[in-house]
Amino acid sequence: MSETPSTYPVQWEADVVLRDGSVAQIRPIRPDDVAALQEFHRRQSPESIYLRFFAPMKELSDKDAKRFATVDYVQRVALVLEAGEELLGVARYDRLDGPTGHSAEVAFNVSDHFQGRGIGSVLLEHLAAIGREAGVEEFTADVLPQNRKMMGVFIDAGFEVKHHFDDGVISLAFPIGATDASEAVRVAREQRAESASIRALLNPRSVVVIGVSRNRESTGRDLYEHLRGGGFTGQLYAVNRTPHAEVDGEVFAALSQVPGEIDLAVVAVPAPEVPTVVRECADHGVRGVLVVSSGFAEAGAEGEALQTELLRTARTHGMRVVGPNSFGLINTAEQTSINASLAPNMPAAGALGLFSQSGALAVAGLESVAERGLGLSTFVSAGNRADVSGNDLMQYWLDDDDTRAVGMYLESMGNPRKFNRIARRLSKAKPVIVVKSGVSSYGVPPGHRVRPTRIPPEAFRAMLRQAGVIRVENVHQMFDIAQLVVHQPLPKGERVAIVGNSDALGALAADACVSWWLRVTHGPINLSPEADQHAFRDAVRAAFEDPEVDSVVTAFVPPRQSEGLEIARTLGELAAEYDKPCLTTFLGIQGVSEVLSGGVGAGGRHEVVPSYSMPEDAIRSLAATTRYAQWLERQTDDLVMPDGIDHDRAAAIIQNVLDESPEGRELDAVETRELLSAYGIELWPSTLVTSAQEAVAAAEEIGYPVVLKSTSPVVRIQPVSSVRADLNSAQAVADAYTALDDRLAPIGANTFVVQRMAEPGIACVVTSGEDALFGPIVRFSLGGVPTEVMNDFGYRIPPFTTGDVDDLINSVRAAPILDGFGQRAAIDRDALRDVVARISVLANSHPQVYDLQLNPVNTHRWGAEVLGATVVVAPPVGRSDGDRRTMSAL
Repeated sequence: MSETPSTYPVQWEADVVLRDGSVAQIRPIRPDDVAALQEFHRRQSPESIYLRFFAPMKELSDKDAKRFATVDYVQRVALVLEAGEELLGVARYDRLDGPTGHSAEVAFNVSDHFQGRGIGSVLLEHLAAIGREAGVEEFTADVLPQNRKMMGVFIDAGFEVKHHFDDGVISLAFPIGATDASEAVRVAREQRAESASIRALLNPRSVVVIGVSRNRESTGRDLYEHLRGGGFTGQLYAVNRTPHAEVDGEVFAALSQVPGEIDLAVVAVPAPEVPTVVRECADHGVRGVLVVSSGFAEAGAEGEALQTELLRTARTHGMRVVGPNSFGLINTAEQTSINASLAPNMPAAGALGLFSQSGALAVAGLESVAERGLGLSTFVSAGNRADVSGNDLMQYWLDDDDTRAVGMYLESMGNPRKFNRIARRLSKAKPVIVVKSGVSSYGVPPGHRVRPTRIPPEAFRAMLRQAGVIRVENVHQMFDIAQLVVHQPLPKGERVAIVGNSDALGALAADACVSWWLRVTHGPINLSPEADQHAFRDAVRAAFEDPEVDSVVTAFVPPRQSEGLEIARTLGELAAEYDKPCLTTFLGIQGVSEVLSGGVGAGGRHEVVPSYSMPEDAIRSLAATTRYAQWLERQTDDLVMPDGIDHDRAAAIIQNVLDESPEGRELDAVETRELLSAYGIELWPSTLVTSAQEAVAAAEEIGYPVVLKSTSPVVRIQPVSSVRADLNSAQAVADAYTALDDRLAPIGANTFVVQRMAEPGIACVVTSGEDALFGPIVRFSLGGVPTEVMNDFGYRIPPFTTGDVDDLINSVRAAPILDGFGQRAAIDRDALRDVVARISVLANSHPQVYDLQLNPVNTHRWGAEVLGATVVVAPPVGRSDGDRRTMSAL
């Protein structure tokens, strides 16, 4: 039984992916780690011991081991990293000036046998995050000059390390506050590690299928035969408790009898047996596990317990898990050629990476790929996604040269904030097409772990747009777009040419362009049905040559099959000459056909003109691709960071409130004004009044002119009748108060404030909130009840780029009002952008800000003023994508 102190911080425990793709565990040290520390010390070389302790120390005494293992988790903090229940690394810090000191001395010790796996880096990352949360601002360390590895850990982490040499020792010091450089290092290391872990699953050198029955209808037998039939290039083994000769190749009675190392175990045994099988895989040193068996979390509490057990076993022993309840995985690369799936036929090699959570949709997707002649690079079905998720696959596809576009079918999302971050990076390099069947807790299938959310589905859709993801309604649309982006260049604008030999198809294409906000600038050109391929070539070439055309759409009904094939070849060859996308509706051809191929084009792309059954499908795909190309043009890596922000002052204000009210509360007027001021936002003061005399006194103090208005939500529908503006004297204020009080008292709306008179303008509302699933969300709208009735809100997830700020403001349907209408001038966009940018930074920096509303933000041609604000703070729930690398919790 572990000796765990009552102060043990369980929240510091984490599973992490190391540089080589294996899994390890980080946890706080415990007093019962004495023996493990001594064994760890004995395995270290004399050189490593000397570099750590500055002296030879053959054995770690009981006294020293106990001292190292016993910490208070405040002034003295220590972490250990384990893999396979073996201690591989230790990291600690000791505060130099007591339990509240801002500087701490840090030390590391990494196993000699596991150097090069990034253990020191990930321990430093976690230790620094813990230190920041506890108020530590700086780490110091004394390092011997020959200890280059440890100095490299500190410097390579992206911190600004200062050092000086004194008496044979290098003294280092560096602030541990997160910086752009340290964050970039963290994200890059996370990506490399997670990509490596998926690469090991998709490129195994050896595979064992466990549960290969003599029954030809069994799942295990199918998987084994599919691996053989798909031409797997590595070593393939079969395991069954009762060996038999009906299978080509030797069947072993137990995994322990299989010779050599195993990279991937494919498990197809009844659910209750799976945890035992996974333990056997751990004992054999298997690197990854694919579980196709069902009957886990999707089946109820008993199955959920089985799923937790198998995952805990796998992670403790360094393994990644696909599934359970998975349809399998596929890699068509010639050097691997693995079909470890329930699909009987190996898909053709192609450039589309495909991810699916649903087994049924995986079947439909693979069938559609085959019917269209599209081809795949890789495919993974996550099933219950207990471990491997779409985020992991996107990390892999970032590095995969064989994948030029990504298609994903998502039933749920466990970490939307991380998805947003990774998808945005991937979308900058490759189109990402997503079918999403629900949002978070809306329609989450059984067996999927998802945090609760208070954010509406619109926020999820906005998150996808922000990340550049092309969201579609169904699998059919996903492949419609995939066959375009894989085989054609991206459009450079919205201008479309339409050429064909059918008036009806041409008209449908033109109408679809109008519906999808594309502009027909050439045609429709309708050739006669008897026009030969020369006339067709000339007409299509003229469309490509037109400088007012960005994309070419053709619609052709061949009068005779032989003639149609020649025209199809002509179209494919002609389209390959130009850097403009071409799509077609070609009767008798659907999908990607070699008949419409133009060979290999720029960038190694196999250029084929994709064919659609109807012009509407082609235009919808072109419109989605055009919006994606426009998103690419707007992208920048520059995050907004307005001047005049005092993060520390804001943090102190929030912490003072939580110290007084641990459960959280709404800030008072002074606290709200101070918090916003720390982020460079001036909140106009307002005075609550309960009589005409108080109203006059407030006006005298503020200075004329003033406005008197009701703060009751009852009058939001008729704000004009609850406000008196441009009050220039005491008498005017008194009269206004009396009149409004008489009018509004019967409906209980006689609560008033006096405020300085603002420039007439357009009221906007900027809010932020902290959500357990999404993290921080910023919302923008124009003020007023009509906005709420029409649900005209825009959402984005911080951190923001400059483009995100504009996209958020422009995402509401009423946004054109801000650019002027009637006799009203356009507002000062820069002033509004500045307010939105500052709130995005505030929301991203302080997870304790549960709810913040700026209402109204008065915008006009001279600037923007924040006239009202409320802020609620609460203990943070913990962001799923925090400031240290961790895998999803069990």
